Amino acid sequence: MITDINRLYHVLFRRSAWHGTMLLRPVDTITSTHVTRLLSLVLTTIFMSQKPARQQKQPASAPRKLHCKLENHRGPVHVATYAKGEAKYLLTGGQDRTIRLWNPDSGSEIKKYEGHGYEVLSISVAHDNARFASGGGDRSVYLWNVTAGVTERRMPGHLGKINAVAFNADASVLASGSYDSSVRLWDLKAQNRTPIQVLGEAKDSITCIHIGAAEVITGSVDGHVRTYDIRMGELKSDFIGPPISSISLSTDNQTLLVCTLDSKLRLMDRANGQMLNTFSGHVSNDYRTHACFGYGEGSVLCGDEQGKIWEWDLLDAKAVAPDPPKVHDKVITWVEHHPLAAGEMVSASADGVVKVWRAE
Repeated sequence: MITDINRLYHVLFRRSAWHGTMLLRPVDTITSTHVTRLLSLVLTTIFMSQKPARQQKQPASAPRKLHCKLENHRGPVHVATYAKGEAKYLLTGGQDRTIRLWNPDSGSEIKKYEGHGYEVLSISVAHDNARFASGGGDRSVYLWNVTAGVTERRMPGHLGKINAVAFNADASVLASGSYDSSVRLWDLKAQNRTPIQVLGEAKDSITCIHIGAAEVITGSVDGHVRTYDIRMGELKSDFIGPPISSISLSTDNQTLLVCTLDSKLRLMDRANGQMLNTFSGHVSNDYRTHACFGYGEGSVLCGDEQGKIWEWDLLDAKAVAPDPPKVHDKVITWVEHHPLAAGEMVSASADGVVKVWRAE
């Protein structure tokens, strides 16, 4: 049960005269000067670009036929994400410190990106597929040119490994979340080596991030989902309880799928923090597993520590197959459905294999 639901913290952004970064100030100290400064920031903020409306998709069951295996990583694969739009390409990152670009149609590796000195834990692809960002054990964020295969920029500053990176809609801002319990926002239109904002409210490691048109949503090991409203200068914290390993936002922005380390997924109403549904049956207690909505958002998908991919009906929370077959030899770290194709998803595992699944 949620014990600290819908707690609302108001924050006001101001610029530090010392180093140009933005700090947090409680709302009860607001003055007319602060309001003017906030309005100026809101009017000029680079978060305000909106995503185009999406077409309604007809829900479809998760694809279960193995199309191909991608086996070039040496060691656990921590992340596997699709390129944006209709592009049929995959990026994967692993314990072997490499990022690899794949063609899932042919199962062939197109390019290998080397530069990380430690494991790669997170990848985010820009809207135009020209760049991607990565983070991991290096404690620095890397910005890559996809075609050239080189880093355009490296952003240090975190005090611990980076678990999550995420672009905003037009890739003008990048967010990074770390084991050091902070989220840092980077202005990609400037060449500053310091972040434009540090969000330090979490009490434990940041595991996942989502950036919307005017908000930043984070999940943490401290069991909180925090929503930073950039437009209003507010912070809302919803206490889930167990450590959070991943979050996925619905297309209409009304609900949030929260994966937690108590072998449960929860569907949360963002307006009031209430739990709309709970999905269980899988085993997820010790390792980060990334869950997602199925195609058309009629179902929920998640891998588990037994190497199984689970699917639940979104409305009644019943497992489509109460005991799905084991498809990986070790924990499944990542499951992601293709953003547009109804019949394709990918799974990545600590067994070092990435598998592409398609409809029968």
